[in-house]
Amino acid sequence: MNLNISIPVVLTIYIFTFVIGLPSNLLAFYALLVKVRHKPTPIDILLLNLTISDILLLIFLPFKMVEAASGMQWPLPKFLCPLTSFIYFGSIYISSLFLMAISVERYLGVAFPITYKLRRSQAYATAVSVFFWVVACSHCTITFIVQYKEDSGFSCGTTSSPQIFYCYENFTDTQLRVLLPVRLEVFIVLFCVPFIVTVFCYINFVRILMALPNIPVQKKQRAVGLAVATLVNFIVSFAPYNVSHVVGFVQHDSPPWRVYALLLTTLNASLDPIVFYFSSSAVQQAFAKCLAGLRHQLSAITAKCHLGCLTHCEEGGSVPEAASGDKAEELTS
Repeated sequence: MNLNISIPVVLTIYIFTFVIGLPSNLLAFYALLVKVRHKPTPIDILLLNLTISDILLLIFLPFKMVEAASGMQWPLPKFLCPLTSFIYFGSIYISSLFLMAISVERYLGVAFPITYKLRRSQAYATAVSVFFWVVACSHCTITFIVQYKEDSGFSCGTTSSPQIFYCYENFTDTQLRVLLPVRLEVFIVLFCVPFIVTVFCYINFVRILMALPNIPVQKKQRAVGLAVATLVNFIVSFAPYNVSHVVGFVQHDSPPWRVYALLLTTLNASLDPIVFYFSSSAVQQAFAKCLAGLRHQLSAITAKCHLGCLTHCEEGGSVPEAASGDKAEELTS
């Protein structure tokens, strides 16, 4: 366990992700849910599943905040450790799989527009979504296996303080023999494959759109924004943590910087709304309405404060006038 980790940095990233990610994901979830209920498309179903994954992470993120505020010790009930880890790690790989699926959908839509339009179906998107959830969750059950393998997921911090526990850290050799090969397999299956597919799809997606003369400039800009946002998400949020799997497998131990790499994965929940915005017109309209409402409320508050200030100034000016009038009358008499 790396006890030298900066607790303020951890809390800052957790709080930033929670404050930015929760309202934006809830807004996107509402917009996509309304869209799916009225006129569902495969991309809407994929995006809706991605928002659900992010919201689950954000719901359990306060538990990680409590852990960080306690000096990276786990003060909560023990059963919450594997459950929180399961949701936390599951969200990482569910997100990577659905980001890959979105890139494939976008690519097929421009590379084979007629064939894809005739064959695309909500049933296929639903089946793919169920498959991704099963694959990601089945891999993340390792958090429960390790938890009860020689009674650890928790490990004692010191021999003099047997009641101090760290969640999912300080693994024994027996646990590492189980955990490290699984991490390497996860790196290949749930990171490398989605990342390579996503890069291939978005490079060709943007290339094809840029070559088409009748595509509006705004749509081309949205395509570039979608590709850049998704690749930045992979590189910043997912790559460092997954590389730690390979390093750990080679070194037969978790590298000390792994805790910071894991921290970066949290940012995924605040970066995904950018993908939602560039992928769905329904989400764009919802964000536009929300921003317009906020601007209206801010203008109303500003106008009210300005009016109150003017009223106060006018009332303050009338008092001296009245006083000077009384004094004038007194002097005249």
